[in-house]
Amino acid sequence: MSDTLKNEDTLGDVLVQVQDDLKRLRYSLEKLAVNEKTLDIQALDNAICKTESSIRKHAEDYLKTVTKQLLVLPSIEDIHKNTFHIPRWKPALESIPDVRPQREHLPEAPPGEKHKSAIAIRLPYPGYPRKRSITHQKCGKSLPDVHKKSTNTIKHERIITGPIVSFPAIEPKGTRNLSIPEEDSGTVSDAGLLRLSIQRRAASLHPRENSYTSKISVIGLKSRSHKKLKWKTEPRSTCDNTSRECTPPWTTKTPPPSTTSKSMEHGGMMEDNTDLPKSAQNLPIQCLLNVVKYPFTIINGRVNPMAADFCHFKLSFSLCWSSVVDPLEALEKLLRDFAVPLAKVIGERLVEFGHGWDNGWRKAPPVNSLLSVLENWEEVLDLVLHPGQRFKGEGGTEAAAIHIQSCWRRHVARTAYLRHCRRKWAAGTIAISWLMHAQMRRVRKALQARRFRQLENYRNRAQHLATNWKHIQSAKRTIIHIPSLGYSQSQRLNLKGFDILQNIQMGRLCDIRDENVEVIYVCSRDLEEDILHYYTSLLMGDEATDEFCTETTEASFFIRRFIILTPEAVDYFPTHNMCLSTLLKYSPRTLKRIRNLIQGKQAYMVGGVTHVDDLAVADDLGVPILGPEPAIAQLYSTKSGGRRICTGAEIDVPPGQGDIYSLHQLHETLAELMAQNMDVQRWLFKIDFEHGGRGTAYCDTCHLSCYNWALQEYHRYGPELWNTKWIQESVLLRYLDEIPEWLARYARPAKTSCYPNWVCFLKTFLRQGGVVEAYPPSDCITCLTVDLLLQPGGKVTMLSCGDQLHGSCQMEAIGSTVPQTSVHPETLYSICMCVGQACLQRLIVGYVSVDLVTFVNPNTLEQKVWATDLDLTYSDQLAMTQMLLMMTGGTLNFHTGCLEVPNPMTEKCCERQIAAKPPVVNYYAVIGIHLFHSNLSMLYHYVFFKICRAHGIGFNRKTKKGTVFALYDCNDRCNIGMITVSEDLQGALMTFAQNLSVIHQEISSSKMQGETNFKELLKNIEDVLQITAQNKLRAVGGKPAA
Repeated sequence: MSDTLKNEDTLGDVLVQVQDDLKRLRYSLEKLAVNEKTLDIQALDNAICKTESSIRKHAEDYLKTVTKQLLVLPSIEDIHKNTFHIPRWKPALESIPDVRPQREHLPEAPPGEKHKSAIAIRLPYPGYPRKRSITHQKCGKSLPDVHKKSTNTIKHERIITGPIVSFPAIEPKGTRNLSIPEEDSGTVSDAGLLRLSIQRRAASLHPRENSYTSKISVIGLKSRSHKKLKWKTEPRSTCDNTSRECTPPWTTKTPPPSTTSKSMEHGGMMEDNTDLPKSAQNLPIQCLLNVVKYPFTIINGRVNPMAADFCHFKLSFSLCWSSVVDPLEALEKLLRDFAVPLAKVIGERLVEFGHGWDNGWRKAPPVNSLLSVLENWEEVLDLVLHPGQRFKGEGGTEAAAIHIQSCWRRHVARTAYLRHCRRKWAAGTIAISWLMHAQMRRVRKALQARRFRQLENYRNRAQHLATNWKHIQSAKRTIIHIPSLGYSQSQRLNLKGFDILQNIQMGRLCDIRDENVEVIYVCSRDLEEDILHYYTSLLMGDEATDEFCTETTEASFFIRRFIILTPEAVDYFPTHNMCLSTLLKYSPRTLKRIRNLIQGKQAYMVGGVTHVDDLAVADDLGVPILGPEPAIAQLYSTKSGGRRICTGAEIDVPPGQGDIYSLHQLHETLAELMAQNMDVQRWLFKIDFEHGGRGTAYCDTCHLSCYNWALQEYHRYGPELWNTKWIQESVLLRYLDEIPEWLARYARPAKTSCYPNWVCFLKTFLRQGGVVEAYPPSDCITCLTVDLLLQPGGKVTMLSCGDQLHGSCQMEAIGSTVPQTSVHPETLYSICMCVGQACLQRLIVGYVSVDLVTFVNPNTLEQKVWATDLDLTYSDQLAMTQMLLMMTGGTLNFHTGCLEVPNPMTEKCCERQIAAKPPVVNYYAVIGIHLFHSNLSMLYHYVFFKICRAHGIGFNRKTKKGTVFALYDCNDRCNIGMITVSEDLQGALMTFAQNLSVIHQEISSSKMQGETNFKELLKNIEDVLQITAQNKLRAVGGKPAA
């Protein structure tokens, strides 16, 4: 094999010499042609050219054969026995210039080192200590410790890394890569050779790209270009030019070398993380940049082939020119495209880039890498990045046209796409909206059909209830009490302690005083054992009303007749303030239990404020409702609706007008009413859907500037002529001018906790509608409440009546005195019968509460009774009255206006006189319904009862006198009810006031008074006591006169 290489080396030298001789011959002949014109120069020139071409072809074939030859590395199993030297191919290098910087001569490596260099490529990396020890044991090689730095150690030359190529049958361009030359002896120009590192590798496929990448995507940000275009060097890779020559750490000697490898000693590879593929064949190449030996220029994007610098460069790298052509053409095209006038190319970098660029499928090289081969790359980069520069170069007009067309097509396509997206979105929105609308319509229709079915069932059951009412009242029956407050959602959310308000009517349990009645009471809160135990003792009728003691046998009898249930939905909706009917509707377990309790029994349901869900609950339970339809109740339970009923009943109502919905209507109506009723000192404004004193405001006429003038006009014409319209016209016009400012300045809401000012009140008043009414023109007025039962059979029954007791708000009742003593019983009875019949005519059945006001007319000194309000509900006063009748065992005689209680002292006499009727005594009671004290929450109920018992507060079952409490809540415990019973009204009031004072003193201190309505109620009771005392004095003084 060595002989073959030697022969091939000799033949190579001969061919090169023959080629040079032919060039000299041609040059000589051209000179002869100038001097001797008779010589046939053309024929001779053709012959010489043909010969030269043939010799060049043979030389190129030879060189290709040599470069493709595969050499087998020697075995390294036995280094000492099998060492041999590979002969080196030494062509004549006179025509190849020295491309490396001159260095000092180094001594020739010994033969052992030459052999080790042939196998060094197979040795492990010396950076691992274990690898170094194994190599030393097996191969006799002591690898250096690359992690240790020493100033005395000879510095190694940089390592050039590049693509490792294989040699298929047909070699593509740019697949060869050269390693660093190794010096054997002499100067670098004579003995510097290049060696190939030959390994097989898999070809990498890349997607095809355009002729050059986009200016923005390929070049990148200008701010980052300076950082990318840096040559990567290592501190240990620098060479000492004055002392020693760089030698590679490991190489293999493979003939024949090309002169390209020498130029790569000074070349470099630009580090680009974005454009160059990150693989082993494209690693950065480290080299020296001390001297640039092969520069040439490109003017206006074209290389002058006759330029000396380019010819020198081409001649120096002729053996690897195939790998330089494509990058050079790409660089020329890039410079022409961007009209770059001058570019200075570093030949070494171009050759290096040509070897590192795999153009198998990637036709366009990275622009950053292309520009890195330029010496003036910064100037070229600035020019390339200049906007519009591409359109100044070669094919700029066509590129501009293409760019404009592409932008226009992009705009058209984008516009069409956005239009399509909008239409698609609109279609989807319309489809979803339509589906939701259709679903909502189906649900709405289903709900309407269900509610219509529930309404039809309600009417059928109500008709059955009316037909069999007498039989039901005399037979055993079950009453389902649901004290639901079916207000609107806004009202329910604004009510504080709504669940407690729905549990105030615990007195409904006292319906079991009728032996034929069983009660199912639905409670809005979970009651603890102490409250259940208290009501059990209360309903048993033993002495345990003020303590917690009872016998099991007696309790079991009463427990079978009443039951308290709490819907499970109370825990599901703790903050929604739902009415009790709605909670029961969503409580299937409670409904199922009620169905089981009433199975096979006569039963009907008694609600509170009527709600639509009352029909759903009644339909689910299959029982009738003792109450009006929700639509009728909503129509007549308003302030305006109640006024219409009272007007239709032909009873006295306050001067006023209802159904006011606009500010102009309010001003006109108020002006007319004030002009017609000159003696009214205060006017009231009531919101339709509010209850109690929440939706009431007032304004006094004394603040009106023209009021005194109007009174003079009234007295001038007299009461008889004043009713004429034309006389009132001047006063009316004057009122219209001053009423807006008068209301804005002096109108006040009755409860500022609900509506803080007139503006808020007026907004709600105009939205919901309301009533304007006159306040009674008297300093002493009395309000009373009467509860009626409108039986389905058409009969009206009075159940309760009492004079109201007020707290801080004169429009809201806290309690009452039973029976009422302000109106003659017959007059009151006739008014109630009229109101009841008017309600029955409008299909209103069930429980109705009528609010009346009585006063003495100062002009005629006659007592007047006005109907001020009508509530179609089971009132709190009625529930407390049922408890009163349960505790005393008495009845209310509405014809005499007395609470008749059996006399306990005559019961023994009744045993002797069986035929004689037991006498009765008249008692009076004071009922406190909404008693509030914040300090009560600090006491448990059993502690509270112990305090009351210590002060002698309790009820005596034998004398039927004393105090009874009503408990509403076991958590907050701030609200309670209280009933005091005595033989006369004055005694009952004094007992009630004394109890309030004792409780307040026991639970309060000077520094912690708490929030309470006890004080205002005590003031009202004192006023009532004074009036009662005056009435007694008048009665005593009038008897002798009679």
